[in-house]
Amino acid sequence: MEIRIDLHLHTRFSGDAIISPKLIVEQLHAHPFIKAVAITDHNTMQGYMEARRLASSYQDITIIPGIEVSTHHGDVIVLGVEEKPSYASTVWEVVDFAKARAGVVVIPHPYRINGIGDLAEKMPADAIEVMNPTATLRENKMAQELAKVKNLPGIAGSDAHTPSHMWTAYTEVNAYLDIDEILKAIRKGWVKPVSADAMI
Repeated sequence: MEIRIDLHLHTRFSGDAIISPKLIVEQLHAHPFIKAVAITDHNTMQGYMEARRLASSYQDITIIPGIEVSTHHGDVIVLGVEEKPSYASTVWEVVDFAKARAGVVVIPHPYRINGIGDLAEKMPADAIEVMNPTATLRENKMAQELAKVKNLPGIAGSDAHTPSHMWTAYTEVNAYLDIDEILKAIRKGWVKPVSADAMI
């Protein structure tokens, strides 16, 4: 089964975003083919918790726990973990936190502002965000090359902070609408990044 997921999206709990969890749930339910989302707020799980609660009355959508952790080196996303690190000043601390909880480590927009840059070459991860609408074409191309060099799956997410940017990029995943199955599929590389612009 192939499903489509926005693997990088922010709610108003990020502080720099204005999307309400209620809007996310309503739009997911109404969307013709995107039926799952990873809520990846900056350093908080509040948006995910609220979206999960609101989504509990719908059978056709899945909310994946996620968090975008700010470190001294840049941002790192952890999927599949329902808590935030109590302290994480380095990417290595985020990796340790994720691995101890069987979380999926994603390097988001490695070459864009707030990305970890060349450190991504050395950092252990499960996937790399190779398509991010807020990054330039060159930055996304560099991320794609990095994924090839590291032999890691390439994923996509909208990185939306406003409603108009929701679903502008997403990932096709060969899995059922089940969080564990989705995380397993990402690790195994059963994924394909998609830009919504390419669909027009």
